[in-house]
Amino acid sequence: MSKKRMVIALGHKDLGYTLPEQKEAVKRTAVMIGDFVESGYQIAIVYSNSPQVGMIHTAMKDLSENYPEQYTKTPLAVCSAMSQGMIGYDLQNAVRAELVKRGIYKTASTILTQVLVDPYDESFYNPIKLVGKVMDAAEAKKEEDNGNHVQMIADGRFRRIVPAPTPKSIVEIDAIKTLLDADQVVIACGGGGIPVLRQGNNLKGAAAVIEKDLAAGLLAKEVDADILLITTAVDQVSLKFGQPDEKKLDKMSIEEAKQYIKDGHFEFRSMQPKVEAGIEFVESGNGRKAIITSMELAEKAVSGLAGTTIQ
Repeated sequence: MSKKRMVIALGHKDLGYTLPEQKEAVKRTAVMIGDFVESGYQIAIVYSNSPQVGMIHTAMKDLSENYPEQYTKTPLAVCSAMSQGMIGYDLQNAVRAELVKRGIYKTASTILTQVLVDPYDESFYNPIKLVGKVMDAAEAKKEEDNGNHVQMIADGRFRRIVPAPTPKSIVEIDAIKTLLDADQVVIACGGGGIPVLRQGNNLKGAAAVIEKDLAAGLLAKEVDADILLITTAVDQVSLKFGQPDEKKLDKMSIEEAKQYIKDGHFEFRSMQPKVEAGIEFVESGNGRKAIITSMELAEKAVSGLAGTTIQ
């Protein structure tokens, strides 16, 4: 019998917010990956990169401003690529070490992944994702003079805001499929992938970020996965989150999930993309299910004993 295939989308919490935190966090995350591999699943891993790409973007911006004779400005797409290498390096080594400890000898490989987006995506006209450091009014004015968008986050404090276009296709999908077919662990679409635009025979990086949960849903669909597992900071999806009458959800049908989104139950920058990714994946094939839960409850959730399942 062929193995079941799972795409796991890791949240910020499961990778840490600084480099020292990341090095410790990936060890804990690798235990979960090892458990699923040992249970017979083929695994592809997608992950959030917001803290890391923000750190890289800030560092490269400061270097180019303070040492212009040595450093040039670094496009956001290149910062995204750098973050994929930074996180993938620690994650693949942690997964490899965990598997070897269990007597499982297979590689974990990071694929530098580009994701095509539509140049006419609505998000390019209405950016929504905050990136980079907090700026004062003078720094924000300079950022706007450079053609970028900023948003006030507090009185006199600003951050850059960039588009978050919908992922359309994964450039390196054939390489990812080949590794999965060879029963290897694949780390791909880090941070949602590097957003690129097609220009003739070339691909040009876009000054944008892709919602990693939507990229994970697209990847799960493209590799014909059985399960899309999205880990986050909460154990279950809730209606009226944080309110006295909060209601935790064990299951959602596609129709219920769509109605909850329509009714505005989910925060559009955090939980809503997770539910949207789950809906799209489950709709794309028979017998598929999407699970949203914490990493700590992931195994129970896959067994139907925890988390929220869209099926």
